[in-house]
Amino acid sequence: MSRPAEPADKGAVLLEVQGIVKSFGGLRAVDDCSFSVRRGTITGLIGPNGAGKTTIFNIITGFIPPDSGSINFNGTDITHRRPDQIFASKLCRTFQIPREHGSMSVLENLMLVPSPQLGERVWNVWLRRSQVRQQEHQNRDKALEVLGYLDLSHVQDEYAANLSGGQKKLLELGRTLMADPQLVLLDEPAAGVNRTLLKRLIANIRYLSQERGITFLLIEHDMNMVMNLCDPVIVMSGGHKLAEGPPDEVRNNPGVLEAYLGGQYAAAEH
Repeated sequence: MSRPAEPADKGAVLLEVQGIVKSFGGLRAVDDCSFSVRRGTITGLIGPNGAGKTTIFNIITGFIPPDSGSINFNGTDITHRRPDQIFASKLCRTFQIPREHGSMSVLENLMLVPSPQLGERVWNVWLRRSQVRQQEHQNRDKALEVLGYLDLSHVQDEYAANLSGGQKKLLELGRTLMADPQLVLLDEPAAGVNRTLLKRLIANIRYLSQERGITFLLIEHDMNMVMNLCDPVIVMSGGHKLAEGPPDEVRNNPGVLEAYLGGQYAAAEH
């Protein structure tokens, strides 16, 4: 995986969430939430259960519409775009529970991602056979490269359903890489992952940020991971942004400590 040219606007705002409101019946899950993600960062999004974090992810990626507010990505308003359109714009996500195609091999899961593919049109198989074959070879080579980087080459022919929880998280990350993303939203990447695979996952995220120029926004409950990996850290509580800043600043913010972080993080520290 060769290193791309560093963008001239590194550090500029890549994603802007502005005044998002979302209610489900009488419950306001997101309440006038605003924050931004700068290009080249690994930004953490934390908060107690029910803070609205996953709802924000679902709104950003088009899975549910907001009641009001806007989402701007890379200078374009994507508020009312479909998930596939947002994915095509190079904004990708993973899920807390991996959504692999279990009856397909690990390699096939990756080769399925690039779009559009000539072979998706039946007539191309007959009329443009050489081009279809060439594209398939290119997609296979790219998938093999990604599997090698993620250290999953030894399971490339295994059914994805048979992978461990940690391997499925790595496969989810690999699927986003097949789309050449600018921004990846990670929903609890550490959940259900053993410590060995978690170290590899963290190393992969750091490498992709520093060497590939990919920006990350991640939801995570593992406070040690967040405080060691992310900068800045955004804290949500009650559906809105409570605080934002460097990890040490957030960790010592009285409002954050009162909301939920103090006891939990203090326990993790000792």
